[in-house]
Amino acid sequence: MKHSRACRTRVDAPVSSPRLLWLLVFFLVVSTPNASSQTAGSTSYADLASILAQRCVMCHSGGAAPVGLRLDSFEAILKGSAKGPVVKAGDPSASELIRRIKGIAQPRMPMTGPPFLSESEIVLFERWVATGLSKGDAVEAMSPPDAAPRRPASGESVTYVHVAPIFARRCAKCHTEKGSMGPAPEGFRLTSYEATLSSADRVRVVPGRPNASELARRIRGQARPRMPFDGPPYLDADEIRLIEDWIAQGARDAEGKSAAMPAGAAVRLHGTLGRRWQLDGLDLAVGTRTRFDKAPAAGDYVEVRGRLDATGKVRVERIRPR
Repeated sequence: MKHSRACRTRVDAPVSSPRLLWLLVFFLVVSTPNASSQTAGSTSYADLASILAQRCVMCHSGGAAPVGLRLDSFEAILKGSAKGPVVKAGDPSASELIRRIKGIAQPRMPMTGPPFLSESEIVLFERWVATGLSKGDAVEAMSPPDAAPRRPASGESVTYVHVAPIFARRCAKCHTEKGSMGPAPEGFRLTSYEATLSSADRVRVVPGRPNASELARRIRGQARPRMPFDGPPYLDADEIRLIEDWIAQGARDAEGKSAAMPAGAAVRLHGTLGRRWQLDGLDLAVGTRTRFDKAPAAGDYVEVRGRLDATGKVRVERIRPR
């Protein structure tokens, strides 16, 4: 009983110790729900418009926006994509937009990254979703002229930054993990620099050699089916030339570094066979080990399988009419 009275006396006594006061304050702060959100303040769409204009609208605008997702107005973001909403008020973790810009869901956005959005920019988007998707002052995320897809200035190299918007608008709707045709056709994804240059099964982009690059041959129509698959309209002459120049200059990444030649990688090309073992003007290396099926002849539409040497030349293993 004496022990119980002593305990009650200590509990009922006034809190005079500075240490106890600090403990009490700490308990009140950490036990208060959403304490940080109450002090952080809300964010509106108007606060995000400039980021969207600089990093997103170059792809996500107009009728060709990937999966129908436009990010050029408040109403468009709330509408979402052909697959459904991309933001859920009060729940950033369940919002696809947040998952993509953080890299939780793939492909990570914006597709021209890296660099991707900064940590402070991502926090701004998360706060906007968490605080209820406020519109703020009427504004549209119009892409400024220098953010639109463009050719490099005179003397400037073509990099992935210049071609990625074309891939995003016209190619990634199919060539992604879960695209409009299901899995990416033949496993080829056009959702990042690394995926575009991948040689995991075979190489589609041969740095410095557009004529040996399946990607270039498909968008030109030399190989069938011509791409993009939903054409016509196909890519226009300027877009095709830009992609060709990007490949010819070494398929540079966003920082301007040329890609290494994937020597030994498998290639598979389609096109019209010419005289002296050319494929639409591309010289082929044919040797004693080359296999010829069904007597391919000049003028035939053929499939060529082979491997790249250190210079990017195609060492043919098999040719057959298609």
